[in-house]
Parts: sequence; C-alpha cells; structure tokens
Amino acid sequence: MKLTDRLKKQLEESARFSASRSGGPGGQNVNKVNTQVELRFWLAGTTLFTEEEKARLFEKLKNKINSEGEIILTSQEGRSQLENREIVIQKFFEAIEMALRVQRKRIKTAPSQASVRERLEIKKINAQRKQMRKPPEL
Repeated sequence: MKLTDRLKKQLEESARFSASRSGGPGGQNVNKVNTQVELRFWLAGTTLFTEEEKARLFEKLKNKINSEGEIILTSQEGRSQLENREIVIQKFFEAIEMALRVQRKRIKTAPSQASVRERLEIKKINAQRKQMRKPPEL
C-alpha cells in the first residue's frame, strides 16, 4: 500500500522524536552533540489505521515494536540531528509501506512436458555415466 502525502504528514505529526549522543560519524561533535534520533510511534492507540491494518503492522513489524505497542526506529548514520531525523522518517514510511503491502497468493504450476522430458533425459545420461565408471563384470 502506498502512503498518501496527507497520511505521511499525519504519521509524522503523531510520532515523537528524541535525540541522544551517537556513536556514528560526526568528527569533533560526536562527543558533544546529540545527533542520534529516535522515532516513537504509538501504533496501539492510533486511529490512522484500521484494526486489520494494525494487526498486519503488529505482525510484520513485531521486532520493532515494544511491549507498550510503540514502533521504535533510530538513525545515527548522518552527521547532524536534522539529517538523522529525515533518515528515520524515511525508514518509518518505508517500514509502514512494506508491512501494509498485501502479498499475492502464489499460483502453483505444473512443470511442462518438455521440462519433465529433459529432466528424465539428464537422469538417464548421469546413470549411464556412473555405470561406465564401474569395472567390467567377468
């Protein structure tokens, strides 16, 4: 499911952000500036998704959801807090889109007659090759 701009805006507004010191790049700022950004979104209490969508999100994102029903994502790839905030928002939208995507059912297909014939021919050739390796019987 593709998220609309309106829904993205609502999701971003209802998410909470916090910053902490990052272990990532940052040069001299790495020990002084809070550049790591953490996004928290309370999935259990949101009204932006239907119950079916919430269930799908809980199932697909279970390793990113804590016991209170919050989705937690972090980013420390960038050198600034603003850059990391943009990265974590993008990660959040991608995770939601991937979780809401409905997988199509796989349609079972039978192998074609030509592929069955070819497989059996290869099996015969391999069997003959192995027979030729044996010493002759006297």
